[in-house]
Amino acid sequence: MKLFYFSMFLNGILILLTFVYITLIDQGQVYTYLHYDLVGNLINIIASQVMLFLIFHLSFSRMKKQQLYYEQVQQAERLKMIANLTAAVAHEIRNPVTVVRGFLQLYQQDPTFDVSDKSKFKLMIDELNTVEHITSQFLTLSKPNGDLKPERVDVKDVLHSVTSLLSSYAMLSDNHIDIDVEENCTILINTIEFKQLLMNLIKNAVEASEAGMSVSVTARRSRHDIEIRIIDQGSGMSEDEVKSLGTPFYSLKSNGTGLGLMICFNIVEKYSGEIHYHSVKGQGTTVTVRFLAVNEK
Repeated sequence: MKLFYFSMFLNGILILLTFVYITLIDQGQVYTYLHYDLVGNLINIIASQVMLFLIFHLSFSRMKKQQLYYEQVQQAERLKMIANLTAAVAHEIRNPVTVVRGFLQLYQQDPTFDVSDKSKFKLMIDELNTVEHITSQFLTLSKPNGDLKPERVDVKDVLHSVTSLLSSYAMLSDNHIDIDVEENCTILINTIEFKQLLMNLIKNAVEASEAGMSVSVTARRSRHDIEIRIIDQGSGMSEDEVKSLGTPFYSLKSNGTGLGLMICFNIVEKYSGEIHYHSVKGQGTTVTVRFLAVNEK
């Protein structure tokens, strides 16, 4: 595209110089046929340049559409491969989860444990239920999951729940999570999927942050939207790396698969939200997620 515009500009300069030469210097001695109808020839040359521009523009637009279609086909193939892989291992994952959850439920009913221990058992059972749901969602990455109904969710309650679970994880690398949420931030979304979305994004921010740094999580309500921002103080990403986020098997972590962030993008798209990444090398990353606000009754 840049080369074409440069050639068009250079061609225009040469045409202008040519007509200046014919008009002021040659004056019809050599190029009589051009000088005889100078305006008509000028219009003819300009029209040919316009036709070249239109042909290039249409061809380039068609090439871009074909490239986009090819990328969509590749994406569909990758999704199909992911579904086949996860279907093969889902049964093996669910078996140990079911066993562990069964023992935890048994301990939860054991009278020898006090109330404090039973509340911890309940928390672990809830997290195992989340693991089972995530495993099931891997099987439906290539198609929308319509069996989970949206509900009115208080963003503040879910954020506090997620950050309390991740605080101990952040302390392992001497990081901490700062949360600042406005009141009356309510959206329409499935609670499990929303929790999964926040868990992935905040966990990624903690892992990207340098030791001793903090991760800032804020939620603000505007007139129509709820805006959630997760800001880390890590090494940041380049523009090309940001564009590749959400692609299957693309991850900046050594042991990452890229599937977690892909699920985040799918969840946001499912509920007609928006997710944007702003990152600068050496200056950290800001993730902005927006959902339509729901008025309190």
